[in-house]
Amino acid sequence: MIEKKMLIGGEWVDKEEKIEVIYPYTRKPIGRVPKGDEKDVEKAIERAKEGFKEISSLTAYERYEILMKAAEILKSRAEEFAKTLVLEVGKTIREARTEVQRAIQTLIFSAEEAKRINGETFPIDAHPNGKGKVGFYIRVPVGIVSAITPFNFPLNLSMHKVAPALAAGNAVILKPSERTPLTPLMLGEVLLEAGVPPKAISVIPGYGDVGRAMTTHPEVRVVSFTGSRKVGDIIARQVGIKKLVLELGSNSAIILHKDGNVQKAVEKTVQGGYAIAGQVCISVQRVFVHEDLYDDFLKRLKERVSKLKVGDPMKEDTDLGPMIAPSELERIQEWISEAVQKGARIEAGGLRCAEDETIFSPTIVSLVPEDSKLFKEEAFAPVVAVNPYKDIEEAIRWVNSSDYGLQVGVFTN
Repeated sequence: MIEKKMLIGGEWVDKEEKIEVIYPYTRKPIGRVPKGDEKDVEKAIERAKEGFKEISSLTAYERYEILMKAAEILKSRAEEFAKTLVLEVGKTIREARTEVQRAIQTLIFSAEEAKRINGETFPIDAHPNGKGKVGFYIRVPVGIVSAITPFNFPLNLSMHKVAPALAAGNAVILKPSERTPLTPLMLGEVLLEAGVPPKAISVIPGYGDVGRAMTTHPEVRVVSFTGSRKVGDIIARQVGIKKLVLELGSNSAIILHKDGNVQKAVEKTVQGGYAIAGQVCISVQRVFVHEDLYDDFLKRLKERVSKLKVGDPMKEDTDLGPMIAPSELERIQEWISEAVQKGARIEAGGLRCAEDETIFSPTIVSLVPEDSKLFKEEAFAPVVAVNPYKDIEEAIRWVNSSDYGLQVGVFTN
């Protein structure tokens, strides 16, 4: 059992009330962390006000050195982080190692950017009244940043928010998903060891009340959220005039035109559609294939998907592991059933794995109607919908019919 305390302004704090961390593959608890609340956020903000003064007074080079040291520490603990990611997220060990490497690169990129924060001059004398005057601006740290992250990339998405904020001289309060708080708390350990001013960093596991306190507090200057469109909409209505950064969901599509490379499109569909059991904001969910290539593409895709190895995410050769929670398996099963009732056809999968009921079989559904949830909403599951089209304008209309953004791919020559 992994036991962690929460981090409030450099102080490790324990509480009686806990959040259990469940291993998605076995559905058994593997960790426990304190359950934060609004009072913890208040304390973190009070300390962050002091921490901001400390970190903003550091030189750009000093912040660069701290983040580079953090990258080295993370590198030395890479396998520990990777195995913890498997336990809390359920992603495969290979996917977990990739996430750790991306987090290291994010630290290095952020460290380098700390040295590139500059300003600009303006030709004031180009104005009739500008003789003898000079104009310029510089960029300065903004203050306290509230960062809220989802379950699927708990380390690297935390890093996307925390590392650039620290590089720019800001204090950060991080709320990870209550499902995956372990690696974000381990990240707090790394940052403190690297020399981040203690009061400038907090990591508070918790539920919606913690997030609400972090987004509405008047001392917070920036809110950065990655997660669902529904929650993003709520946050956007709450924050007022704060700076707001939202990275929300998607219903990403591929168009395979009649002159495209079928096998390449198949490989990229599998790579993009089934990684982390489809629980990626830019996961390939819909594929629109020109009718001349449709049968060939579908045949090849089914053959390729049948070769995916599902099972224990700790095994080196596993391609697809469990979804995060039973409720998510039930939801996607309902969506597939709805699509089938409206005329769709299951080409592969469509059910939980008989051997491992925490895993949803890699699924292909064809002829998915436009009015089904599987076509319109974000599936966040190992399911790819494949539909034929006659005219490219029709395919583009289908892609653009989604209310989501983020990503689309086009295969053409």
